Amino acid sequence: MMEFVYVVLALLLIGLVLAFGLLSTRTRRLPPPEPQTRPPEHGEGSVDTAAGVGGDVMMPDEVVTGADTATVPLVERPDPVAGRLQRLRTRLGRSQSTLGRGLLALLSRDRLDDETWEEIEDTLLAADVGVASTKDLVQRLQTRVRIESASGDGARRLLREELITLVDPTLDRALHADRLEGKPGVVMVVGVNGVGKTTTVGKLARLLVAQDKDVLLAAADTFRAAAADQLQTWGQRVGVPTVRGTEGGDPASVAFEAVRAGVEQEVDTVLIDTAGRLHTKTGLMDELGKVKRVIEKQAVVDEVLLVIDATTGQNGLTQARIFAEVVDITGIVLTKLDGTAKGGIVISVQRELGVPVKLVGLGEGADDLAPFEADVFVDALLDSGG
Repeated sequence: MMEFVYVVLALLLIGLVLAFGLLSTRTRRLPPPEPQTRPPEHGEGSVDTAAGVGGDVMMPDEVVTGADTATVPLVERPDPVAGRLQRLRTRLGRSQSTLGRGLLALLSRDRLDDETWEEIEDTLLAADVGVASTKDLVQRLQTRVRIESASGDGARRLLREELITLVDPTLDRALHADRLEGKPGVVMVVGVNGVGKTTTVGKLARLLVAQDKDVLLAAADTFRAAAADQLQTWGQRVGVPTVRGTEGGDPASVAFEAVRAGVEQEVDTVLIDTAGRLHTKTGLMDELGKVKRVIEKQAVVDEVLLVIDATTGQNGLTQARIFAEVVDITGIVLTKLDGTAKGGIVISVQRELGVPVKLVGLGEGADDLAPFEADVFVDALLDSGG
């Protein structure tokens, strides 16, 4: 009997030991897991800002700060500058081919009599080539066609050569916007209301960034609502900072501060967007001269680019004359050139002002501003195939 009791007690003792061991296992705290590590993603740790204008570093899609996530847009890389006008030749040719087809059809006639030459004159005048330029072109063309007995392809070749001569490939069309002797290149952009100055400044910034230049924008159009916002948006797309003032403030002050910032930050180029002027308003035009004088207290204004809407034709020439009296125009930017058959404005405005067309706008795309090339333009003008 006693042996049975000892066996029961032994079994109970073993059960208690096992139960205590299981309980202690369940309540024991496990050590915290070691932190997981991962290599940083490309671009994390150093967010590029405007300081990296023109470089290849792209902004990350998101920058995490604490519990908040701020979305930062990617900085765009503009299209290369080289060959822009050549790439856009087809688009330009489609709108200009009416002029080209008309001239070539007239020159292809079996007999080039006085009436035909008058039609050629009328076609050129309708394309805004200008009276003086048209007469010069027709006289030279008449002489060469007669001497060389040219027709068909021969007449086309002579027309191309004479048009290129009129457009003048010898003019200096380089954009002088480089940093020299510790000072940035300064470019003022002027013109009447509605020609697309602010958009042109934004596209010009992209063109310079594509050439790996550091650019700073000046929103000196303080009168038009949202002009500074529009310009700043253009700049942000390519990582370019914008200096702006209060709405309705002094545009000369904004331009001055921008150039000073350009000197301090050692940028290559300062682009100054000015308010649209009515060329008939003397006070506004005088103020434009003031902006230029204030800038020149600390840096030379290397370029004054006049923006002209190519669709305005001879009215654009009237504007150009008045602007040229107030500030020394160094170059012309023709916008909306793809939307008009009046391509002769290139010839007449150069002849009128004695300054070259340096840039042409060929569409609504962000990179549709191109350096002007005389031979490419004339070839597009004569692209009868559209």
